[in-house]
Amino acid sequence: MTNQSELGWVAAGRERIGVHEIKGVKHHPLIIAMWTLTFQATNQKQWIKDDETAWCGAFAGYCLAKADLAKHIPKDFYRAKSWAEVGTALNKPAYGCIVVFNRAGGGHVGIVVGKDQRGNIMVLGGNQSDAVNIKPFATDRVIAYRWCGTQKLPLASRYNLPLLNSNGQVSTNEA
Repeated sequence: MTNQSELGWVAAGRERIGVHEIKGVKHHPLIIAMWTLTFQATNQKQWIKDDETAWCGAFAGYCLAKADLAKHIPKDFYRAKSWAEVGTALNKPAYGCIVVFNRAGGGHVGIVVGKDQRGNIMVLGGNQSDAVNIKPFATDRVIAYRWCGTQKLPLASRYNLPLLNSNGQVSTNEA
């Protein structure tokens, strides 16, 4: 059961926690559904149909599309760094904002849902160790924080990130 006051796109993402890639020739049907919905939401023909292609952008697009916020999904949503131009730029993280990271070989995109006791941001994302989960990320990897909600800016209270438990081991596997 989801929290009644939860942001729609965060709730959509939380419902998929635990979805993971299937190694080999089979592909997880829910990851394929994320690709399908996000391609549809951006009025494009679907050309990615597997769970091996980096799918963090498809997860973020899926979450926004499920919350009727497809207008914020970039055309090149499958390129994580393309998310650095959507919505409204923020100077610091807010609960529910899109966060874009640098990583070796590209980028990564997810949704900020808190912070941990070590100052890392807690990110709800897809393709984090090949699954949907919430993991701590070092803030020195952040390229952009973007607000893609129903209003131009988040409520001031959303900058007070909830403190979430973590082991402090920041994510290093988003490929």
